[in-house]
Amino acid sequence: MGFASGLIVIGCFLLGGAWSMFKANDPEKGRTGGQWFVVVVLLVAAGLAIASGVLRYY
Repeated sequence: MGFASGLIVIGCFLLGGAWSMFKANDPEKGRTGGQWFVVVVLLVAAGLAIASGVLRYY
């Protein structure tokens, strides 16, 4: 597995983590500010990892 493929795989794992964190909410209170912060950080990290993997591949 090349470095570019590894970056794309890591980005996909980060996307999965963001989705998992987004789904984990309290039925009464909803999502907290901390959850939103972690989701945004994970989405940015996943986007950067996937974009750098794609750009490194070509």
